[in-house]
Amino acid sequence: MSGRYRGRLGLQQRVLPEYRVPFFDLLAAACDGGLSVFAGRPRSAEGIVLGEPRLAKYSPAVNVHLLNGPLYLCHQRGLTPWLDAWNPDALIVEANPRYLSTSSAVRWMKLRGRRIIGWGLGAPPITGLFSGLRHARRKQFLKQFDALIAYSQRGAREYVAAGYPGQRVFVAINAVAPRPSPRPERKLPADQATILSVGRLQRRKHVDFLLRACAEMPEPRPRLVIVGDGPERARLELLARQVYPAAQFTGAKHNTELEAHFQEADLFVLPGTGGLAVQDAMSHGLPIIVAEGDGTQDDLVREINGWQIQPENYQALVATMREALSDLPRLRRMGEESYGIVSREVNLESMVDAFVGALNGSN
Repeated sequence: MSGRYRGRLGLQQRVLPEYRVPFFDLLAAACDGGLSVFAGRPRSAEGIVLGEPRLAKYSPAVNVHLLNGPLYLCHQRGLTPWLDAWNPDALIVEANPRYLSTSSAVRWMKLRGRRIIGWGLGAPPITGLFSGLRHARRKQFLKQFDALIAYSQRGAREYVAAGYPGQRVFVAINAVAPRPSPRPERKLPADQATILSVGRLQRRKHVDFLLRACAEMPEPRPRLVIVGDGPERARLELLARQVYPAAQFTGAKHNTELEAHFQEADLFVLPGTGGLAVQDAMSHGLPIIVAEGDGTQDDLVREINGWQIQPENYQALVATMREALSDLPRLRRMGEESYGIVSREVNLESMVDAFVGALNGSN
């Protein structure tokens, strides 16, 4: 990290997931006046593992969840009393119009002449019924912020395309791990490559695609290690016995146990949506195959270190895995590029620097 914020920072989140704790603590260390995070609890069905920071202060919100799916809304009770008590010099909120409390936070900060910043994924083009009206409403929503922080370069471009001034858009590429330490050298496998997949076993992850795709690989077929647990595990283990009995399900692993699996792998594959483990895999020098998503993958997975495939496209996964496994020395070179990307660009330290830049108003 290279910069500091001289004031007291407040940060609103709908929930505080465990994977965000290291970032909030590192950001707190860069704020002279400290950091307080205001966040509530998810719905029970969401399966989000919550965390609590050590250095940043945590103030619990009471989340009132309304409706479902595309109609979902959330009201956070206690936001104004938290602002009164913490009295931040600047406030960062989720730039999501579904969160009904945001308007009261904006008013609180504007009345005191203080900086309020939105943090979000971006603003994808709006199509369909009433698209013009919806675009105008979104433009008005974004206009209330003094700056915007985007998770990705794509998200930043979307904010500008939605009419927000580009000089006030900052990019903090989404990171979940610190800058990695030197990576141990790996030897090429004699013949059989090892594919690793890490994540919660949910239907949207399409681990079933991965099992079937491995069965279509030429001999010697890869060793497949699936790390994680979740509601789909029993169904996936049954499918594996039918189509790819060599697949190994390890259950959830953490720290040194997970480290060993990263060290043994030659290729990291996530055929479905999500994927917090991509950055960890890259920090261990692994090339990546991942499904295209919200834009955060674009900044991580490039032609030099991996492949992005269309989600829900099984044949694209098969073809890409065949190409990847056809040249193991190339996989090693791509893994070196992965390590370089997370060392130089996509890590918690760089993410904090981007936030501090937005707080200080310097692009």
